Amino acid sequence: MNVIETAIPGPLILEPRVFGDERGFFMESWNAKTFKAAGLDLDFVQDNHSRSAKGVLRGLHFQNPNAQGKLVRVANGAVFDVAVDLRRSSPHFGKWVGIELSAANNRMFWVPPGFAHGFVTLEDGTDFLYKCTALYDAASEHCLMWNDPDVGIEWPDHVGTFQLSAKDQDGTSLREIEGFA
Repeated sequence: MNVIETAIPGPLILEPRVFGDERGFFMESWNAKTFKAAGLDLDFVQDNHSRSAKGVLRGLHFQNPNAQGKLVRVANGAVFDVAVDLRRSSPHFGKWVGIELSAANNRMFWVPPGFAHGFVTLEDGTDFLYKCTALYDAASEHCLMWNDPDVGIEWPDHVGTFQLSAKDQDGTSLREIEGFA
C-alpha cells in the first residue's frame, strides 16, 4: 500500500495494491496488519454506505465528544472529499485538504478524529463507503458550514447546483464551533 501525506498532518491518501486483468480486479480495502505497518493501528466499530446522485453535498460532519476517525473510499462513481482541521492546538486549525476519490482510482482517504469531513458527488449513483473508529452518536454530532468563508473550501464548480440536507444547509461557522483540544 502506498501512503501519501497531505498538506495537513493527520489525513492520509492511501493507494492499495490493485490486481487486475481482463476479468476485473481485486484489492484489499482493509487489512489490520498492513495498516498497522503503515502507522495506522485502528479499531473500526461501524461501517457506513451512502449512495448519492451527482451534486449531493454531505457534510461537513464531526462528533465532539466521541470523535470518529473515518477511512473512506468510493465503490462506484466519484467524489471530491474534504477534511477540515478542527484541532484548536494545531497550526493548521481551520485549514482543509481535498482529494478526488473514485471507483477508477481506488484511492482511500484517512480522516482522523479532530477533523470535519464532507464530500460532494461528481457522478450519479456514487456509492461512498466508510469505516468509523467510534459509533455514531446523534448527541455529539455537529456540522461545520460547508461554504464557510473562513475555511474557503474550493468545491468543484463543474458539478452544477449542490443538493444539501436541511441539517447540512444549517451548519455552524468555524468561529462558532467548539473545536478539539
